[in-house]
Amino acid sequence: MPQFYLPGPWESQKPTSLTPEVAHHLRVRRIQTGESFPVFDGNGQIAIAELLSLSGKSGLAQLSDIRRDTHRETTYAITLAQSLAGGDKMDWIVEKAVETGAQIIAPMQCERSIIKLTRSSDQERAQKRLVHWEGIIQAACEQCDRTVLAKLEPIQTFEDYLKAKPKPALKLLLSPDATKSMYSVLIESDPQDIVLMIGPEGGHSPAEEAQAEAAGYQIVSLGERVLRTETAGVVAITAVHSVWNPEMQNRLK
Repeated sequence: MPQFYLPGPWESQKPTSLTPEVAHHLRVRRIQTGESFPVFDGNGQIAIAELLSLSGKSGLAQLSDIRRDTHRETTYAITLAQSLAGGDKMDWIVEKAVETGAQIIAPMQCERSIIKLTRSSDQERAQKRLVHWEGIIQAACEQCDRTVLAKLEPIQTFEDYLKAKPKPALKLLLSPDATKSMYSVLIESDPQDIVLMIGPEGGHSPAEEAQAEAAGYQIVSLGERVLRTETAGVVAITAVHSVWNPEMQNRLK
């Protein structure tokens, strides 16, 4: 059975109120009073919940075996600095970034971004997108059994994101025209927090690449083929794990 996101704080001594979302999922799955299901609080805690009551959009559950479990999180934090993409591509990007292990997702508006969400007149639209993506993050964590919700940063312009502090020391901008490979950088670096910056449809402009280099980013390539913006981030995150995660490497042998 998949786990359900139930925000804390939790108490084992008394019943815990269910959110409308959890109540809905339980009804859909026909979980009956007295049955148990796993929950997580988004901050690394998990528990077993016994359904006590369910009515409409509410319910009560008794929690037991409350404990911390973050074994699916890596010791290094991956930030996906993703340029805004058109259509429903951003939904897919956010979902797959969570599934592949990104801890931070930073949506950016770049020079070639199709959609614009950083003007003062766009604030309401931008906030609705962020709320929507938060829901996708939650659902993706439920699906892939992560117990820590990925952090979603506010939508920023490319320039503002470069100026924001602090940032990890290792920062990579992915470009199909780069002469240095991402693999060579990873193999020569110890596992550490990292930023992976992905351009929009059409890629970053030459001016943006120059700005990023001046801000300490290395311009690297994922290989000979040009990947779509919705593909590049997933491939890059997976590449990081394949080089830095010994446990994953042992499973693949």
